[in-house]
Amino acid sequence: MLRVQLPEVLAKQGSMVAFQGQMDFDYEGAGGLGKLLKKAVTGEGASLMRVRGQGVLYLADNADDIHLFYLENEGITVNGRNLLAFQPQMTWDIQRVQGAGVAAGGLFNTTVTGTGWVAVTTHGTPVLLDVARMPTFVDGQAAVCWSAGLQVGVNRTMKAGALIGRGSGEAMQLAFRGQGFVLVQASEGPPVVKASS
Repeated sequence: MLRVQLPEVLAKQGSMVAFQGQMDFDYEGAGGLGKLLKKAVTGEGASLMRVRGQGVLYLADNADDIHLFYLENEGITVNGRNLLAFQPQMTWDIQRVQGAGVAAGGLFNTTVTGTGWVAVTTHGTPVLLDVARMPTFVDGQAAVCWSAGLQVGVNRTMKAGALIGRGSGEAMQLAFRGQGFVLVQASEGPPVVKASS
């Protein structure tokens, strides 16, 4: 659970589990027509609320683990479903993941920039990978967030056998290069429920 001492924070809608003091909860729009259109077209971008007041706010999302990042005039790219909260002086936008095509995990993600705290969630204990050490490859659904300055592309490892049902199930990953980090969760996200016929 994340404990936030207010006067103000931007947080994922529905993430408040308790508060003490006086608080106002307001819908936080997309922040302009451009972001609204990106959100509508891509399906990416967290649904946010702006919380103002005096007191202490407690945030959580599905009992997921919470991790804090402090940015100093930097950016972090976050999978929208993993963005829990950030300080209001920071800016956010929906950005296309360059070279990612339609990789699992999305063609678009949310980028938060500026100076301040950002809280993200993971399903299970994550690993923080230092991309500068060597080229790094991550399942798109397990990638939670990464340094905004990294070069991101797609690595395809599908072999001919996959065409006849002998694939490994690991045909495509996000490829990261440059100076920075990638936070990887121990899950590829919630299972997809198939509709019955």
